[in-house]
Amino acid sequence: MMQAKRIAPLLAGLGLALTPMLAAAQEISITRSVLTNLPYTLIYPSTMVASGGGDGPLTINHTSAPLQCELLVVAVEDAAWTPQVALNGLNDTELTEAWGQTLPGFALTSKGNVEFQDATALTYEGNSTDSPMDIPVTLVHTETVNGGRGYTLDCIYATEFAAEARPLVDFIIANFSTRADADCCVGMDRAPE
Repeated sequence: MMQAKRIAPLLAGLGLALTPMLAAAQEISITRSVLTNLPYTLIYPSTMVASGGGDGPLTINHTSAPLQCELLVVAVEDAAWTPQVALNGLNDTELTEAWGQTLPGFALTSKGNVEFQDATALTYEGNSTDSPMDIPVTLVHTETVNGGRGYTLDCIYATEFAAEARPLVDFIIANFSTRADADCCVGMDRAPE
């Protein structure tokens, strides 16, 4: 389902100042699809700003750090697709070569399944030694199929800020839903009232 060449626009928008980010979000933002044929709920730290959406990709950028995620929802006809079948069918060499065209020196570091709020997704990640921004980056890719729609959520961040960025990426992934009416929050303690 995922096309590695689609990352170029994601990288173009990632050219942010290389400053440390907060490891934990104090407030969250929620973006829900208003299109009944492309439902989703994306929950993310309020230090990120959303753009796009509708029937195109929705991109969220951190306002002061090199972290960006992009969500794409498309109609699919493969009713037999499952995360486990997709994982079993991954060709590491082809995947590495495809991403390496955009992210020089890309190496796959892990793959498996991960949980969204309401669905299991295929996930894989890898690091590059270079990027169009002239820095090493880490890519975290997730995808699933639900209700005749394919959901791809890619997050990319400067590898040197992995300690700060990865908890935010994990929060975004764990709280993503293929429904437009999902609630928050997985992996977050609410402040006492």
